[in-house]
Amino acid sequence: MPRLLHTADWQIGRQYTTFPPDSAMPLMEARFAAVERLARLATAHRVDAVLVAGDVFDAQTVSERTLRRLFDALAGYAGPWVLLPGNHDAALSESVWQRAVRLGIVPARVHLALQPEPIVLAEAGVAVLPAPLTQRHTYADLTDWFDHAETPPGLARIGLAHGCVQGVLAEDIDSANPIAPDRAERARLDYLALGDWHGCRRLDARTWYSGTPEPDRHKDRDNGAGQALLVELAPRTCADTAADPAPQVTPLPVGQFRWQRLVLALQVESDLDAAAETLAALGQADVVDLRLRGQLDLAGEQRLNTVLAQTEARVRHLDVDRSALRLAPTADDIAALRADGYLGALIDELHAAQQSTSTATVPSPELAREALALVAAALATRRAGQGA
Repeated sequence: MPRLLHTADWQIGRQYTTFPPDSAMPLMEARFAAVERLARLATAHRVDAVLVAGDVFDAQTVSERTLRRLFDALAGYAGPWVLLPGNHDAALSESVWQRAVRLGIVPARVHLALQPEPIVLAEAGVAVLPAPLTQRHTYADLTDWFDHAETPPGLARIGLAHGCVQGVLAEDIDSANPIAPDRAERARLDYLALGDWHGCRRLDARTWYSGTPEPDRHKDRDNGAGQALLVELAPRTCADTAADPAPQVTPLPVGQFRWQRLVLALQVESDLDAAAETLAALGQADVVDLRLRGQLDLAGEQRLNTVLAQTEARVRHLDVDRSALRLAPTADDIAALRADGYLGALIDELHAAQQSTSTATVPSPELAREALALVAAALATRRAGQGA
């Protein structure tokens, strides 16, 4: 009974340009570490082959060092690997794949699926039907040829493709490359291994997206990224694949980092308590997109700043969006700042600007909040220095 490891969307060489270097470098390194973990998983589970359903590399222009590191990372599994070009690393006439071949760094056990023709892995008990992308976007279903492809009798028929299953996935995934939703049935496939959607998803008993093994973006809900799929095929009993038992598919955890999007509403002190507790549970494995809304008085603002500073030091990366959070000093707050004359008027003006819904407001509500926080902090510091 063949056993396979299905993975996709490694995007080796990805640049996290919106992150500071001390966050970006560990995230880049994590993608190589994920491949090394996949190799160890393949060995530990004694799989017959590893299938990579596209986007091995993030771009055609990755460095030679990156190419060599990737193929070195496969060393932990001595069986066959099948690597499929996706939309990020399409099999162009001059591509990252040709560079790797010219450099002579592709191990013999690594099969580059650069042509739409069967890859027969007799010892693994499978024949792989690949649909390599030859450009970033295509508008024809490149898996059509699976339906009529001949494969040796007795071997499991495995489809390998990268694109969008029509009518199933959201429109905002990486590529429009279409795939028929009933391809596994029409092509008599024992299993169809897909890539392009970065989450793990079962489309039918024989058709799965594995998702990326190392999460790389924030989502409003968990989509199952950070895994690979262990696929155990049932023995063939007849020519009609649909009559055979479906494969057993088991997700295996791989990812190192957790990308989380948190939305916290702050109105009263107990909200801050709950927020502090939520943030205290985060650690070095967390890449956090934090969105705050509501309003705080000056004491709450100061406490929030302390909590955020502690969190930023503890997690891998923290982005904070305060655009929906207003600073609302109480009358006692303003009186305690001892701001009169021009400063008092400025505080009142900034306070009012925060509450405006007009896009023509100057300053904008977000800028007004930041300015009010700075003025309040400066006044509080001066007051403390005067020993008041």
